[in-house]
Amino acid sequence: MSTAVQPAPTPFAPTESQLAVAYSVCRHITRAAAKNFYYAFLVLPRAKRQALCAVYAFMRRCDDIADDESLSQYDRRQKLTAWLEAFHRAQSGHPSDEPVLLALTDAQRRYNIRVGLLDQLAYGTAMDVEGGPGADTGDSPASHELSVHYRTFDDLYQYCYRVASVVGLVCIHVFGYRDPAAEPLAERLGLAFQLTNIIRDVKEDAGMGRVYLPEEDLNKFGISLSALRSAGDPALFRPLLAMEADRAREYYRAGEELLPLVDEDSQPALWVLMTIYRRLLDKIALREYDVFSAKVSLTVREKLSILAKGFLKRLS
Repeated sequence: MSTAVQPAPTPFAPTESQLAVAYSVCRHITRAAAKNFYYAFLVLPRAKRQALCAVYAFMRRCDDIADDESLSQYDRRQKLTAWLEAFHRAQSGHPSDEPVLLALTDAQRRYNIRVGLLDQLAYGTAMDVEGGPGADTGDSPASHELSVHYRTFDDLYQYCYRVASVVGLVCIHVFGYRDPAAEPLAERLGLAFQLTNIIRDVKEDAGMGRVYLPEEDLNKFGISLSALRSAGDPALFRPLLAMEADRAREYYRAGEELLPLVDEDSQPALWVLMTIYRRLLDKIALREYDVFSAKVSLTVREKLSILAKGFLKRLS
């Protein structure tokens, strides 16, 4: 998606005040948009919280570009490429006045986050732009014609790795860990989160012309694209979504093993994040996988209750 950028002859170094403003912008973006992640970030030490807000703000910009229906698919890919190249220039020491990139570059260096991981986040977002990052589909905005994105679960896994497992790997760099066993566990936990999102957002994604449920699973339960488009009978989808939920629960087990491997001051944040997502999956199951009548989410009160327990864990 992006070309190599030569390091600046004299690397740009933002002032403390510039970084403070940059991190403040990222915090506001995260607070406004991260409905689940932000609660977990609150129980982190300040520097780690700032770093993850910078990462989230970068991801949010990628997502916003990929989902911008006022642009053609070709223009979205071009804009994503330009955004990633701007990050590469900032990371190479070139001056930037973009607050998200200033904060992200600082966080990347401070916590030794591999640049390749951040690239993978952007590449994963590009997979949401129908036709792939290299295709030219013209100048008209994308249609909402429904299509299945992934043929098998293995195909879906590759997408989930880029948009979610990579997030887990970035997070543990900020959390801190010493045992390399943490890495495959973070990958699996990220997959659990993404599967939960896919189950919750079936109706919303179909409205955007996207089907993330694998074709082989749809065929197994006899579900057609027309049934997805109409979403008339939630009971029709119940066995399929229950199977995907069982997959997610299996991957959530990795979180229990990962928890003691991250630095102690970050364990409460990971616990909060895991608990919020698992409760969300439980709530979907209690509604018998009816994700069509209304979007399922935890209430603010439910999240605050989990957050309070997270703070207690941090203090204990």
